[in-house]
Amino acid sequence: MDRKKVTVRTLQKKKDAGEKITMLTAYDTPTGRFIDEAGIDIILVGDSVGNNVLGYENTLPVTMEEMIHHTKAVRRGVTYAFLVGDMPFMSYQVSVEQGVANAGRFIKEAGCDCIKLEGGLDVLPVVKAIIAAGIPVMGHLGLTPQSVQKFGGYVVQGKTAESAADILAGARALQDAGCCSVLLEAIPRQLGAYITEQLHVPVVGIGAGPDTDAQVLVTPDLLGTFEGFKPKFAKRYLNLASLVREALDTYRTEVITGVFPADEHCFEMPDDEVEKLKDMDGAPTEG
Repeated sequence: MDRKKVTVRTLQKKKDAGEKITMLTAYDTPTGRFIDEAGIDIILVGDSVGNNVLGYENTLPVTMEEMIHHTKAVRRGVTYAFLVGDMPFMSYQVSVEQGVANAGRFIKEAGCDCIKLEGGLDVLPVVKAIIAAGIPVMGHLGLTPQSVQKFGGYVVQGKTAESAADILAGARALQDAGCCSVLLEAIPRQLGAYITEQLHVPVVGIGAGPDTDAQVLVTPDLLGTFEGFKPKFAKRYLNLASLVREALDTYRTEVITGVFPADEHCFEMPDDEVEKLKDMDGAPTEG
């Protein structure tokens, strides 16, 4: 595939031309490479690494150090896709200065093209400061997982006109602040379509209906490797977990029964060298 590096301008041109944009998550080099080779436009190193890789109950425990570590790994596998680093919980909420410094780490240390953070009107000061520092920002509205405690669970947002208006206001404010794109999670499809129509920057949807400019899925949901909570909006394209279990069980059986390793998996020493070794060791030779 003949590809050019995906940039903010690439994504905006796709929005303007009515072309769909694709996005997936990655947390390591091989997955990043697979996704990049597949021609996906955007790769998000999400704080969902907490649930999907690190074994946390939710995204809240994820640290900046963990995010930088995993983002650097993904970067090493990505050549063309637009790489977005996800600002973890409490990496930008304490102060504007803290937010800018941590966003800068994603660019300087991890090689990101953009950062993503959650919130609307409440995070405008830090969003504006990060953008003023020359760092592109993707906003995130609707169901924001870092606010799961406030929501009382993973609950669909924007189901009433009043709450939908709040999300729309937040999306417009993020765009006006200079965000290069806005992600909408777990909102009614009608609201996803309306916000996409109202904004001139690309709108990414995850559980926001088919009419957003872009779609994103969490890759372990797509591949069927994460067997915890499965949101309604996630489509499983492969049940990789069952294939992995089958392979591991086969390996165990073959080792126990002596099927593996077979001759084709072994290295050979010439017979005369074997005899030499035995002579050197003083071991009796056969015959």
